[in-house]
Amino acid sequence: MNNETFKKELKKLNIELTKEQEQQLEKYYEMLIETNKYINLTRITNKEEVYLKHFYDSLTIIKTIDLTDSLSLIDIGTGAGFPGLVLKIVFPNLKVTLLDSLNKRIEFLNTVINELNLKGIKTIHSRIEDYKEEQFDIVTSRAVAKTNILLELSYNLVKPNGYYIFLKSDIEQELKESENAIKILNLELIKVEKFILPIENSKRTIIKLKKTSKTNSKYPRNFTQIKKNPL
Repeated sequence: MNNETFKKELKKLNIELTKEQEQQLEKYYEMLIETNKYINLTRITNKEEVYLKHFYDSLTIIKTIDLTDSLSLIDIGTGAGFPGLVLKIVFPNLKVTLLDSLNKRIEFLNTVINELNLKGIKTIHSRIEDYKEEQFDIVTSRAVAKTNILLELSYNLVKPNGYYIFLKSDIEQELKESENAIKILNLELIKVEKFILPIENSKRTIIKLKKTSKTNSKYPRNFTQIKKNPL
């Protein structure tokens, strides 16, 4: 996906980049590739693939929620900043927190944030299940763990009437495996958005769940799933 195709496809999502945002994404890409030489941030390094599989893919979350409001968002297991850092660049109104368990990634993200002079964004070096300082309007994650695990680990991070929005690939079986967790946590499944990634034509799914007023305010004791692989 070259720059022109990238902008063309974003217009279909009702996203138009400013010149500054284009420059910020370009600088982000350059820093990603340079740092990736000595820190494993991504296996995808070709520019057109980064723009498609990281930048564009991160922004498809707009298919499920309006991000033009002043919302707080945490990206759990953010890695190299996908989707959270991309979302902050394109939607500067968002208050974004990037959480990851590997400090080398956090150091990279801090360098990018400073270089791009981004405000209203911070990083947290922590495992998901250990961070309990805040609650957010949106908890998002991209290709980190199965949905039922993510719901359990991030349960206390979502505000009442807030949303979990997870970016996935083709996950029919995973959705079935999540039914019990969704029921026990009294969450409302708002949307399952399925689409095809342009050019590559691979399957994508975005899951949107709501923590309603009927949702347990505290983590339910009868939810006994074992956290075998903390993130």
